Amino acid sequence: MLNDYLRIQARQDGKRKVAAPFVMVDASQKVMGYYTLSAYSIELGALPPDIAKKLPKYPLIPATLLGRFAISLEYQGRKLGRYLLMDALYRSWKNTVQVASAAVVAEAMDERARQFYLHHEFIPLAQEGRKLFLAMRTIEKALK
Repeated sequence: MLNDYLRIQARQDGKRKVAAPFVMVDASQKVMGYYTLSAYSIELGALPPDIAKKLPKYPLIPATLLGRFAISLEYQGRKLGRYLLMDALYRSWKNTVQVASAAVVAEAMDERARQFYLHHEFIPLAQEGRKLFLAMRTIEKALK
């Protein structure tokens, strides 16, 4: 399914400006992994109260969606997921100068992915099931 996205849909999503794909390739141009970023919004009520109280009382808070995220089976177990995640977080943070975003949101496809995000300090969104977020302030602190 994730291979199909990269092969069939990623270029179209980029052209239509609905997702920006980023691909990591090896020296022979073989795909090692990829992710997408796009604009998103979080309902204020979905955030934990201690975080929501620090934000304006807007019904929707701007965020960045870390959409598709995959590592090639051949390259799994080599910490490339962490590397790609850090790249996505850096790009997301860097772009807040031009387009506001209070957090990065990711949707875990399964429990393994959920544990990956939790390990990297993402917090589950209330009533959102598999969606988790990482506050942009947390990302900024980690990058400094």
